[in-house]
Amino acid sequence: MSRVGKKPVEVPANVKVSVKDRAVEVEGPKGKLSFTHRNEVMVDWNESDRAIVCAIDEGDKDNRVAKALWGTTRAIVQNMVKGVTEGYEKTLKIEGVGWNASVGGQTLELNLGFAHPVKLAIPQGVSVTANKQDITIQSADKQQVGHFAAKVRSQREPEPYNGKGIRYSDETIKRKQGKQFGA
Repeated sequence: MSRVGKKPVEVPANVKVSVKDRAVEVEGPKGKLSFTHRNEVMVDWNESDRAIVCAIDEGDKDNRVAKALWGTTRAIVQNMVKGVTEGYEKTLKIEGVGWNASVGGQTLELNLGFAHPVKLAIPQGVSVTANKQDITIQSADKQQVGHFAAKVRSQREPEPYNGKGIRYSDETIKRKQGKQFGA
């Protein structure tokens, strides 16, 4: 039995939900998201309780894949509801002398010590703000926020000797000592 999958997803009053066939659509103040779940899982919208319930067939209680998909589907639906009500945000910090970021239209431009600036296209539905050394990525879709943040970070990952690079704001870099001369 999935402990996560058994819990119903509570839906606030300002969120509209529709479940048709295998498609779940959630619309709220921050945007609209949709998800198509797998056949092994059943998703039901209970209008009176304002809750979304995920379940699997009794025959699939011993099926390991079905149990895993049950919890995963419920977690994705929960993230969708939270995303359209509160939204998701990740903040990145740029460490390095002369390194900075700027946003122009739908392009994020990073100056990271290369001979040329690195330009990344901002995905639709994601808003990015850059304040020289800080980059803030916001969206209703948790997956898009995490994916774009990882893509930005991969342009210049933090190195352990000087600490230069792009890191998440809550990430700590394990520093190394470096070479000892004259020993």
